Order: sequence, then structure tokens, then C-alpha cells
Amino acid sequence: MKHSKIAKRGHKAYIYILPWLIGLVVLQLYPFIASLLYSFTNYNAFGKMNFIGFDNYVRLFTKDKEFYKSLGVTIKYTLLTVPGKIILSLAIAVMLNKTRKGIGVLRTIFYLPSLFGGSIAVALLWKLLFMDNGLMNSLLHIFKLGPVSWLGDPKVALTTLSSLEIWQFGSSMVMFLAALKQVPQSLYEAAGIDGANKVQSFFKVTFPQITPILFFTIIMQTINALQNFTSAFVITKGGPVKSTYMLGLKLYNDGFAYYKMGYASASSWVIFILILAVTLVLFGTQRFWVFYEDDVK
Repeated sequence: MKHSKIAKRGHKAYIYILPWLIGLVVLQLYPFIASLLYSFTNYNAFGKMNFIGFDNYVRLFTKDKEFYKSLGVTIKYTLLTVPGKIILSLAIAVMLNKTRKGIGVLRTIFYLPSLFGGSIAVALLWKLLFMDNGLMNSLLHIFKLGPVSWLGDPKVALTTLSSLEIWQFGSSMVMFLAALKQVPQSLYEAAGIDGANKVQSFFKVTFPQITPILFFTIIMQTINALQNFTSAFVITKGGPVKSTYMLGLKLYNDGFAYYKMGYASASSWVIFILILAVTLVLFGTQRFWVFYEDDVK
């Protein structure tokens, strides 16, 4: 009798998680496996699908110059956004790690941009701000500077896109703020007794204590940067002269503009392997600089 009740409860649990399981299979597992199979075909979404082996991958690495161009742009974008976002979010978190009147309002204000995420609306706003007759050039004109071709100059366009991602630092800031709250005050007191100033206390006490959160943030922000699509698509369409033509945008164009679904699937798996490789490298470095509570010193 008791076992039958437990079995019934188990069946109810499966019913409750059934919508999630359906979503997992239909929206994640099936596309994941299907894209791998498509990458070995000449699938174009309309005609007959034929198996062509590794031809898509060979073409991608040996004949497609746009692939290497977009790879370089994506890596440069990642190197701009990830350090910039982490440094800014950590600096703001340290500044907001105070107990004073109105600090909660300030934290909310700094977090607000992250609520919009990588939305099209924010990308359009950024485009309006940085267009030739936009607000940024209007402000420069007041100070007798500019104008700057923020989106038309190949040397500046990628930095302009990177600034959008860096501006949305709120989620990283919240995690750093939570980590800072967990640093024992006794460690600062001991450092003060030893004669450490604020800068020394930060690098000798604060930084080692927050390295697990820092490591997690680097991983997540790197993955997000390598997959960027929205800002490049909405703001610049990959221009000017392909200076913002990222891997995610190339994948989209191959699949949905030129209907080369098999080729686009191969590109998606290259991006997946790139992200996996970078993640594994980062995990391999953590033993040198990430400190956990159970580490034996």
C-alpha cells in the first residue's frame, strides 16, 4: 500500500515535469542532433537532401574566406567585451558594496540595463544613439568635437557594438556584489593589523575570495560573446566592409539568406566546438588562480 502511494506520487511528478521534458526534446535535443546530421548533407530546406560527408567542413576551412574573417571579428569582439564587462561590473560592485542611504536605489539603477538583455529594441536604440546624426555626435558637437562615424568606420564599428554588451553589466555586477558580501570581515581586520592598505586588501583578501564567481562570470560571458548575433544583425548587418561580421551572423546568412542549411549546420558545429575548446581551456587554468574554501594551502 505504501509503495503504491509512492509510485502514484512518482507518476504525478512526471506529469508536472512533462512540459519541460517535451520542450527539452523538441526544442533542444532534436535540433541539436538534427543539425549534426544536416552538417553532413547538402540540405537546402527545399530540395532533396544528399549525404556529402565532410565536404561542408572541408569547404568551410579551405575555401570560405568569410569564415576566417568572421572568426577573427568574433574573437576580437570577445576580447573587447569580456574583460571590459567584467572590469566594469566588478568596479561598480565594489563601489556599491557599502551600507549607506539610497544604496538600494543605486543598485537597481545600475542593474536595469541588464533586464533588456540582447533585445532588438535595445539594439535599435544603440543604432539611433550612434548614427551619424545621433545623440552621441550631437553631444560631441556641443564640445566642438567630432563627428565620429561610429557605425560607418571599420576601425570604430566593432568597438561601438562591444560597448552595448559592456553597458549591460548588471547581472555580473549582482553576482560580484553577492560574492563581496560573503567575504569575512575578520580577514579585512587581520589584513589591517598587518598594515595592509585598501588596495593591498583588495588583491590579497577580496580578490582570492571572489575568484570562483569571477571564473563563472568569465565562462558565461565568453560563451555569450562567441554566440553574439542580435547587435551585429540589427545595428550594422555585419558592415562596414565586414568589420562586424560575426560567426553568428554568417551562420544566419548561410542558412536563412542563402538557404544552405547543411553548410550553416556545419558552421554551427564549428562554433560549438570553438566554445567547448575555450571552455575546457578556461577550466584547465582555474587550478592556478581560482581559490575554493576547501583548498588546502
